[in-house]
Amino acid sequence: MDKDNKPSLRLIVKQGVIPFFFPLLQKGVLIEARLGCNIRSFVHEQLGFSNEYIDQRIQTFFLDGKAVDDIDSALIPDRATLALSASMPGLLGATLRKGSYYAAMRSAISYTPAKTSPLPSRGMVTVKLFNLLISEMGAVILGRGVWVEGKDLQEFLSKRSKAFWSGCLEIAAWGNKTDPSGLAGITWEGMVFLKVREA
Repeated sequence: MDKDNKPSLRLIVKQGVIPFFFPLLQKGVLIEARLGCNIRSFVHEQLGFSNEYIDQRIQTFFLDGKAVDDIDSALIPDRATLALSASMPGLLGATLRKGSYYAAMRSAISYTPAKTSPLPSRGMVTVKLFNLLISEMGAVILGRGVWVEGKDLQEFLSKRSKAFWSGCLEIAAWGNKTDPSGLAGITWEGMVFLKVREA
């Protein structure tokens, strides 16, 4: 997507404001991506997380609703949805975990590699974060910029308190600096590029 010709909102915030955005990350945000790569490459090279973090902290990978055991062979196509989770408790967590001993119990929802590989290209990937990963990965992903549905952003902004807005040090809509009162007059439609970083 062309950031210059689409609605955009960029925020510089104080420490402690980022968690307000976590519900958007749990619902899913669109990220511009280089396609044709495997999950590990995407999370490491494009999202910016170390292989050590990927192996030790991200325990469950879902690609288009299918649990993935081998993240080095699972290739990401355009418009894919990639859900990431840290370790979950109990038998469910053990069953869904990558490379799990209990993987056979979830064969119906396990990922199988496509017969043909997608050609390298640019596209969009929906990324969803769950449990501990939201607080650990959220700020990094928001800092690189994501695309969200305008209606979701509209609802999100309408529910923010004075405490939230007092934590916003700089606000820019469509590249123009503004303030909370200026944002109140904007109707967000379509896809909106959102970028949030801490000062």
